[in-house]
Amino acid sequence: MTLATDGAMQLRTEHDIVMSRQTVRKLTQELKFSLVDQTKMITAASELSRNTVVYGGGGEMRWSIVSNGVRAGLRLAFEDKGPGIPDVDLALTDGWTSGSGLGVGLSGSRRLVNEFDLRTVPGEGTCVTITRWK
Repeated sequence: MTLATDGAMQLRTEHDIVMSRQTVRKLTQELKFSLVDQTKMITAASELSRNTVVYGGGGEMRWSIVSNGVRAGLRLAFEDKGPGIPDVDLALTDGWTSGSGLGVGLSGSRRLVNEFDLRTVPGEGTCVTITRWK
């Protein structure tokens, strides 16, 4: 099964988090990412999907296959309408968590990708966009 070059899926439950990982795995395989790069993107997607569900109250993951001249890449956006992140610098600090996690979700995801963009407005929600190039 070939996935569309652009798409979206809801993130509301644990099952949706699993489905997001499977979707990203399929997309990275279609793009012929190395196994290491597949693993990095799947791991980042898993962390950000979980954050969207647990801290954002649910939302969606959107994907796009992108190109930059000769290189292809995968861009993922995780968006919610949750409480937002009051202190982005603190949230991106290794070891800090607003819950019971290990505190490596955002900062770890940022290290696993080539591009990382976080937009958040307290009381309105958060959108994290990541890109990994082949």
